[in-house]
Amino acid sequence: MNYPKRVTIGDITVRDGFQHEEKFIPTEAKIWLAEELILAGFRHIEVTNLGNPKGMPQFKDADEVLKGIRSSKKIAHLIDKVSLTCITIREKAVERAIEARKEGWGPDRILFMVSTSESHHKTNSGLSLADYWKMVEKWIPLAHDAGLKVNGTVSTIWGCPIEGPTDMNKAIEFTKHWLDIGANDVEHADHDGSASPDRVYKYYSMLLDSGVRVEKQIVHFHTTRGWGLANVLAALQAGMVNYESSMGGIGGQPANFVDGVPVTGTGKYYYKDPNIVGLVSTEDMVVMMDEMGIDTQLDIDKVLEIGGMVERITGRRLRSESIRNGRIPKSLSGRK
Repeated sequence: MNYPKRVTIGDITVRDGFQHEEKFIPTEAKIWLAEELILAGFRHIEVTNLGNPKGMPQFKDADEVLKGIRSSKKIAHLIDKVSLTCITIREKAVERAIEARKEGWGPDRILFMVSTSESHHKTNSGLSLADYWKMVEKWIPLAHDAGLKVNGTVSTIWGCPIEGPTDMNKAIEFTKHWLDIGANDVEHADHDGSASPDRVYKYYSMLLDSGVRVEKQIVHFHTTRGWGLANVLAALQAGMVNYESSMGGIGGQPANFVDGVPVTGTGKYYYKDPNIVGLVSTEDMVVMMDEMGIDTQLDIDKVLEIGGMVERITGRRLRSESIRNGRIPKSLSGRK
C-alpha cells in the first residue's frame, strides 16, 4: 500500500466533540483539555463556536475558553506554535472573532461552511448557497486584514441526510471556489457518516488529480456506521496528509437537549440514535497510524491518557478501543 509517512492531525474535541454532549462541559475542563492536547503535540485544535449560544448553550463560555487558553502558563512556551480555530458560520460570529483577535485573545483561524446539498446548507446556515457565497466573499478579506486565517469547509460530499445522494464533482468545484476567494485551507467533511471507503478513495483521488495542493486539504470523517478508520485508510492511500478527529470519537450535531433543557440546536437529529454517532476517534487513529509506521508528530501514550480523562469529563464510556486495550506491545508487533 502507498500512503504518506508523515501526517498532521488536528483535534476538534473541545468544539465539535463537546457540542453533541447533553450536559454542559465546564469551562475549566475545556481549557484543561486544550492545554493537554497542545502538550501532547497537537498544533491545530478547534476550541469553540462564536455563533449565538441561545441554540447551542455548550458555547456560552466561548470568550472564557479562548481567554483561558491564551493566558495559560502551562502552554505559554507553545501557544505561538498553535493554531486555535473557532467556528464562524455567520456575520456576527466573524465580527466577534475579528474583535477578539484585535484585543489579543481571539482565534488564529475561523471556519465557514458550505454543503453541496442546498437543503443541508440552509439548515446549517439559514442562507441559500448563493447568498452564503456572497457573504464569505465579503468577509474573507476582512478576516485576513485582522490576521485571521480562514478555512472553508465543504460538506455532504458523499451524501445528504436530507436530500440523499450528491455529486462529488460539485464538491471539487466548491473546493476550488474556496481557494479562489482566499480560503487558506479546505476541510472535506462527511458530517453524517455517508462515506464508504471506495468512494472516499475515488473522491480524494479526484481532488488531487484536479491540481489542488494536498497540504491545503483536510480530511474529516464521522463514523456513524463504523467505517471511520476504513475511510481514513482509503484517504491515506489516496495521498491525503491532514486529518482531524475527536477524543473518544465524540461529536456530531449540536445537542438539542442540554442540562435537562430542550434547545433548538440545528434542529431535529438526523441520526437514529444520537448516543452512538460521532467522529473518528483520535486515540484509535493515532495508534493505527503509528503501527503503520506513519509519523503523527504526537506523544501517543499521552494521547491515550487524555482519552481516559475525557471519558471522566463526559461521564460516560466513549468510542475508543485503544484506551481500553492500549498500544500493541513491540514484542508482539515486531516493530522497533
